[in-house]
Amino acid sequence: MALLFDVDGVIIDSMPLHRESWKIYLERHGIQPGDIDGRMHGKRNDEIVPDYFGAHLSPDEVFQHGARKEALYREMMAARFERHLVPGVREFIRALTGAPLGVGSNAESENVRFTLQGAGLEHCFGAIVDGHQVDRGKPHPDVYLRAAALLDVEPARCVVFEDSMTGVHAALAAGARVVGVNTNRTELTGVHLEIADFHDPRLPAWLHSQGWLAG
Repeated sequence: MALLFDVDGVIIDSMPLHRESWKIYLERHGIQPGDIDGRMHGKRNDEIVPDYFGAHLSPDEVFQHGARKEALYREMMAARFERHLVPGVREFIRALTGAPLGVGSNAESENVRFTLQGAGLEHCFGAIVDGHQVDRGKPHPDVYLRAAALLDVEPARCVVFEDSMTGVHAALAAGARVVGVNTNRTELTGVHLEIADFHDPRLPAWLHSQGWLAG
């Protein structure tokens, strides 16, 4: 049995700063963000950048735009990192050290590393899969299938923690059970349990009832 975690919105409440950093970056290039939440939430930068800048960009140009925006995000987040950690997540994950734990994220590898190292959690995970280690990002199941394989656990014996419908679709497509972490206050349909954060007393009770945690 394994627990798999998204990063943005599950380990760190990053959406406000992703929204702000995208807004700043786009406006620097003379682009109005419009419905920025709908156009970025749960998506990889290789989807977001062409959506705003146009499909004519080369893969390297897409990568460079994404990398510069993410550098801006990390610069902004560094000064306020602790207060953006999802409540209870550090304690919850550290209490499970030694159990099969993995990460499956659409995020850039630098952002995943920045978050896990900043939270002091990198060593807790036996598998860390970001959106650029697979051909297809979420909502395809690839990140979670790869994380489960690296942990040598069947996807059906995994619980995935997700905050977006894109991620929920990916987890369900992988055959996993899903706990929705509603940091973004959006409707998460199809999840097996929905929590506001990791202090929710229903979470350990639900995990025990499902047989995902012993004792």
